[in-house]
Amino acid sequence: MNIVGIFSAIFAGLFMGTMGVFSRKIGLDGEVITFFRLFLGAGFLTVLLAFTGRLRLLLTWPTWPVLVNGLMLAGFIVFYIQAMYLTTMANAIMIVYLAPLVASVFAHFFMNERLNLQSVVLICMALFGFAMMMEFKIDFSSGTNHLLGLGLASLSLVCYSAFILINRTINSTVHFYTRTYYQLLTGALCMVPFFVSDIPEISGDKWFWLVGAGFFPGFLGILFAVIALEKLPAATFGTLAYFEPIFVVILGWIIFGESLNPMQLAGCLLIIISGAVKGFLTARGGVARKLAEY
Repeated sequence: MNIVGIFSAIFAGLFMGTMGVFSRKIGLDGEVITFFRLFLGAGFLTVLLAFTGRLRLLLTWPTWPVLVNGLMLAGFIVFYIQAMYLTTMANAIMIVYLAPLVASVFAHFFMNERLNLQSVVLICMALFGFAMMMEFKIDFSSGTNHLLGLGLASLSLVCYSAFILINRTINSTVHFYTRTYYQLLTGALCMVPFFVSDIPEISGDKWFWLVGAGFFPGFLGILFAVIALEKLPAATFGTLAYFEPIFVVILGWIIFGESLNPMQLAGCLLIIISGAVKGFLTARGGVARKLAEY
């Protein structure tokens, strides 16, 4: 049912939004963090399947689109982390979170997932609320590597858009546990060549945060995102995806004492309203279709 997809998208945003906290606490290179987030995420999923007696799902061929999407997932994460090192976090987020909008427009023209007026208005509301959270600022004066940071954020946008769209096209006969596992594992393996010749020394406290990154934004975040993308159109997922930056802001406020001004609070409220309305309309549409079948 659509309601499962809606709550999965919200939970995906909640858990993926914790990545900023873990990145700050870990303090390692982006490719190392990306590897452990995805590799440990695959490990946690393996444990879950072992306890539920479903390990046989990992013996299924995941199909090439699943493997390609593992590469897109790795690119989305590592380019985003590296962009934050070279430009401001606000700039990186502003660019990367254009991806749900880009995916929705692409799906409208090339995947027969038509955007109606309601969808367009709600997506624009969420995007405007996000811009309010960032105070409508893109800083072009932040050091010599600033333009490189913006370029990496743009690459992350492309990978995130592809991740959304490819998951929408993967055959539904491929179980979501299978596709999640192989996307996590493929993404992790893609990172190995970038640090295998210079493996960093990882202290005890960093291992604690790395395991957390593997469990919350890795295992839970990606699993819920894959489930949501299996059940929701790109436009609906795109609107609900803007809950993630809200969770990032809330965590920053709770953990790091980063306060919000009235404009940012209003932006959060606008995103919540647009996401709630989109979720309600999607759920109502699913119920209407069910009734029409009887």
